[in-house]
Amino acid sequence: MEQALIEEIRRNVATALEEDIGNGDLTAALIPVNALSTATVICREAAVISGRPWFDQVFHQIDATITVEWLVSEGEQVAADQPLCTLHGSSRNLLTGERAALNILQTLSATATATRHYVDLIAGSGATILDTRKTLPGLRHAQKYAVRCGGGRNHRIGLFDAILIKENHIAAAGSITAALLTARASVEEGVMIEVEVEVEVEVEVEDLAQLEEALLSGCKRILLDNMPPELLRRAVELNCGRAKLEASGGITDETIVSIAATGVDYISIGSLTKDIRAVDLSMRLAEGVS
Repeated sequence: MEQALIEEIRRNVATALEEDIGNGDLTAALIPVNALSTATVICREAAVISGRPWFDQVFHQIDATITVEWLVSEGEQVAADQPLCTLHGSSRNLLTGERAALNILQTLSATATATRHYVDLIAGSGATILDTRKTLPGLRHAQKYAVRCGGGRNHRIGLFDAILIKENHIAAAGSITAALLTARASVEEGVMIEVEVEVEVEVEVEDLAQLEEALLSGCKRILLDNMPPELLRRAVELNCGRAKLEASGGITDETIVSIAATGVDYISIGSLTKDIRAVDLSMRLAEGVS
């Protein structure tokens, strides 16, 4: 795991614990200080599991002596009522960390599960599922990690690592051609951003005329916004392999198969990270404490 992601996990968990525990867990303080317990986390529905490193980090930050034994792998599809892991350690500290640990595990598992659902629907089409920047505030890197666990790929992380010229940028610049010329010059001259990797430039188009303009301007990646399958098919034919094409907008269970069949390279879906329903998880302590 990359060091940057490790640091992000630590920050996410520290923030979650600060908002939940504050000056202390008043209820857990009712339990004898030396009591030890074993707990089991159970998934109550079919899901793809994601978020183990965050879950582990919660208990590491609270009490490094707590042990977590995972029974499933990251990115694994699990069935309803399947045990995910067992924990052992201070009863107080297990209960103190329970909510924060489950919150992030069920949230990231929800994103991974939604992603796997769409990946499976278009299997064999040649298209790739992408996420967007429509993530929960503060969990950008975490949710994009979960998308990868679900078999999808990440679009740009933020505004700093790629250029996506959208409708309002085009309006402000005057035309697609003008916006692309400015973007290309800025990247080549290094006047806009300072990064160590090549910056990709993508433009969003809404019809075939805009697509043709983008192609004539030499754009190598183009987002086809809210185009129905028939128009997407015509866009793929017009493109003739000159650029990578991304379909976006109006992606549902009912439309995605026909969209993938048009021959687009990518399908980006905002709902992977913004319209999720947390996976149903529970943690149960074994009866009695030692």
